[in-house]
Amino acid sequence: MGSMLVSFVTDFFTYETTKSVVVKSWSVGIINRIVQLLIITYFVGWVFIHEKAYQVTDTGIESSVMTKVKGFGYQNNRVMDVADYVLPPQGSGVFCIMTKLIITENQFQGKCAETGRRFSCETNDNCTEHIGSILSNGVITGVCLKSSTDSKGMCEIEGWCPAENDNVKVTPMLNVSKFTIFIKNSIRFPLFNITRGNFPSTMTSEEIKKCTYHPETNPFCPIFNVGDVLNYTGQSVENLADKGGEIGINIEWKCNLDLDIEYCVPKYSFTRLDEPFAKNAVSKGYNFRFAKYFKTANGTDFRTLHKAYAIRFDVMVTGNAGKFDTIPTLITLVAAFTSVGLGAVLCDLILLNFLKGADQYKAKKFEEVSEAQIEASIAPSPGSPLSLKGGIKSSYDSGAMSLTTSDQQL
Repeated sequence: MGSMLVSFVTDFFTYETTKSVVVKSWSVGIINRIVQLLIITYFVGWVFIHEKAYQVTDTGIESSVMTKVKGFGYQNNRVMDVADYVLPPQGSGVFCIMTKLIITENQFQGKCAETGRRFSCETNDNCTEHIGSILSNGVITGVCLKSSTDSKGMCEIEGWCPAENDNVKVTPMLNVSKFTIFIKNSIRFPLFNITRGNFPSTMTSEEIKKCTYHPETNPFCPIFNVGDVLNYTGQSVENLADKGGEIGINIEWKCNLDLDIEYCVPKYSFTRLDEPFAKNAVSKGYNFRFAKYFKTANGTDFRTLHKAYAIRFDVMVTGNAGKFDTIPTLITLVAAFTSVGLGAVLCDLILLNFLKGADQYKAKKFEEVSEAQIEASIAPSPGSPLSLKGGIKSSYDSGAMSLTTSDQQL
């Protein structure tokens, strides 16, 4: 029992190494080195330098955006200021600049004729087909209102009267191109407790009032000209003022905290968000309705309805920050060293399947052992070439042969 335990401990604390076969072939050798070079280049160039896999990254950016619009324009023979054309007025990251207004004044609750062409009628039966419609300006009553017996009429609605007529021609407010947008953005990367703002803290109020954003000459100015923003997206005020549209302003923060914190600066990009619908026949542009409510002297409610066509601006903030850390560096290095071995796998496939002498290579690389040989090694006959010398031990872990010091020549 003791000898078995000693034998087990001896066999356990042994080291086994793989058998290497050196193949002197120019073609295979060149392929091997090229594959290794490509793998090393990929890890050094893309993984380490471009993707910065040696860093720990914080993608949970916390952001706050405040906006202000300034400018004056003309609409319906009125001078429009910020309080007239910007909604919502709080100055959030999503706001609208109205370019066209269709106003229906003095609406009272009651019954009146519809204005949409789809609700034209000759008899009441034509109107009962529309009962329950959500496309009307009010609840369809099923009555056809006609000025005379022979003329066509319009279906009657119950709701706010007179009904809105959005087919009227209104000249858009083209002065929008001269308006300016002030964007104030502060961000924080909680993992590193780093906070930044989208314009330098040393910038004075006089400098801000005089500057205008330009991607090359003035990339850190927080004042954006609306006409320039639209031009960056390939659009113009003339294209968007009539039907409206949606514009995205993206503030991207990519910060390498291994460098000086002053290099952590924003980069702006602009896009038209509703581009997929720009050429649609329906649901084109951007519009919404709102109303202002009043009371008469006797307490009756009435309102002024506005249908606004607007350019909607969405200020979006994205980004991440990275800093050197030992753990991701070690993980990436291990992956790189392991991947270099793929060159040997590819070369083995070529040698074993495509080159001349593949059989000879297989014979050198793989050693086949039959059951007869195993039985002969266990119970050898005198003088048998399959018998093992005394002192040679068989490893049951991998089938490799281990030699004792007594088998080595002095």
